[in-house]
Amino acid sequence: MTRSLQVVTYNIHKGLSLFNRRLVIHELRDRLRTLGADIVFLQEVQGTHERNAARHNDWPAEPQYEFLADAVWGDFAYGRNAVYDHGHHGNAILSRYPIERWDNQDVSAHRFERRGLLHCEVEVPGWNSPLHCVCVHLALTSRGRSLQLERLRQRIERLVPAHAPLIIAGDFNDWHWRHKATHELAHPLNMHEVFELVKGLPARSFPAMLPLFRLDRIYVQLYRQAGGATVRGGEISQPPASVLGVLTADRKSGAVAPTKGATLSEKQIPMDVVVRGSETAKLDVVPDLSR
Repeated sequence: MTRSLQVVTYNIHKGLSLFNRRLVIHELRDRLRTLGADIVFLQEVQGTHERNAARHNDWPAEPQYEFLADAVWGDFAYGRNAVYDHGHHGNAILSRYPIERWDNQDVSAHRFERRGLLHCEVEVPGWNSPLHCVCVHLALTSRGRSLQLERLRQRIERLVPAHAPLIIAGDFNDWHWRHKATHELAHPLNMHEVFELVKGLPARSFPAMLPLFRLDRIYVQLYRQAGGATVRGGEISQPPASVLGVLTADRKSGAVAPTKGATLSEKQIPMDVVVRGSETAKLDVVPDLSR
C-alpha cells in the first residue's frame, strides 16, 4: 500500500529560458528526475511548435509531456488549451500510477488567453478511492481568476466524491497579498495549501532565479467528511441536533443501559500527515423512561 506521495508543480514556460533565448527542456527533465516525484503537475507544456522545432537542433521529436515522462512516469495526460497555426500548448500531469480517467475543461475568461482545468483520476495502490488531481494555470487578471476559481470549485463539488482524496496544483497567478485563491477556493472546499499549512505562507516561486512572488500552489484535501454520523456500524445521513447519545436496551434484565461508546463521525486521512488539535463533544445521556 502506498502511504505517502511526492508531488511537484512546475510552470515550464514551453521548455525555454527567460526571453525564449535557449532551449532548457533537457535540463528540466534531469532536474525533475532528481526530485523523485510520484505525480508532476506541469503548466505551459508545448504539444507541438513547428517554428521552435526548426530553430532548435535539439528540439525533442515527441511532445514535451512525453519527452519529460520518458521511462520515469508511466502514465500522463495532456490538456490542450491554446491552439495556433504552428502548434499548441497546455497543462499536463505525469504519474507513476495509472491514470484511469481524465478530462480537460475550458475555463477561458476570453479568447485571447486560453485556460483549462486538467482533471485526472489516479489509481494509487492500496487506496480505496481514486486520487483526484487537477492541474491549473489561471488567468493574469483578477476578474478572470475569480471566474475560473468559481468554475473549479463547482467542478469539485459536482464530480469529486466527499470521501475522495484530492490535490489541486499549478500556477495560480495569485499576485494578491491576501492570497485570494485560498479564500475563494480552498476555504469553501476545506482544503489546505501545503506550504501555508507548514510554514504559514505559500512558497515563493517566481521568478525562478530570484523567487519573490507566491504564485504556485499545492492545495490538498487532508480529509473530506460527509454530513451525518456513523452509529454502531450504521449510517445516519442527517441526525437531528438534539441527538447527543445512543441508548441500547438490555432485554434480558429489562433494564436500559447507555452505550459506553458510539461513533458520531468518522474522518479519513488517506496520506501520511501530521494532524494537531482535539475535538471535545459534551454528551447528555438521558434514559428513556417511557419503556
